[in-house]
Amino acid sequence: MSKIRCEWAKGNMLEKAYHDEEWGKPVHDDRLWFEFLTLEGAQAGLSWSTILNKRKGYLLAFDHFDVEKVAKYDEAKIAELLDNPAIVRNKLKVNSTVTNAQYFINVQQEFGSFDAYIWQFVDGEPKINHWNKSSEVPVSTAESDALSKDLKKRGFKFIGTTICYALMQATGMVNDHTTDCFCYHEK
Repeated sequence: MSKIRCEWAKGNMLEKAYHDEEWGKPVHDDRLWFEFLTLEGAQAGLSWSTILNKRKGYLLAFDHFDVEKVAKYDEAKIAELLDNPAIVRNKLKVNSTVTNAQYFINVQQEFGSFDAYIWQFVDGEPKINHWNKSSEVPVSTAESDALSKDLKKRGFKFIGTTICYALMQATGMVNDHTTDCFCYHEK
């Protein structure tokens, strides 16, 4: 018998694997936080499938999301990235990844880790939702509004409330698997 998945994850094997193994599972590793922050920002205006297909390219292009290295990228490195077909070659998005790395480090210094900072927006615990169908899932919430506002105040780019909510979903800050999805019951 085949597994029942969230509606968005019924496409290719890459989407299914991402849904089954990662999406909605709580993240507590700062390197992974920086990866998701970068990928969610890159996804703005594009499909998540496009970003999943380029994920390995991002991993290689951005030094495995080593935030210390990315924060030091210069104009030559940015030019190299803009010529790299393995990533989304949008100058604003590439530049924002570098500046976001710098602000990410500031957050780590202030809070001890980015993880300690971001989980405060859901009081340190995943918010478990009970959506029966994907059409019920919001694109933003009061929590994603607050996170977006705070990140923008700190200088981050490509971090609107919809991107923040997608980040929260991807990293398990919220469980938005629909109630019929096999992952919903694995919480």
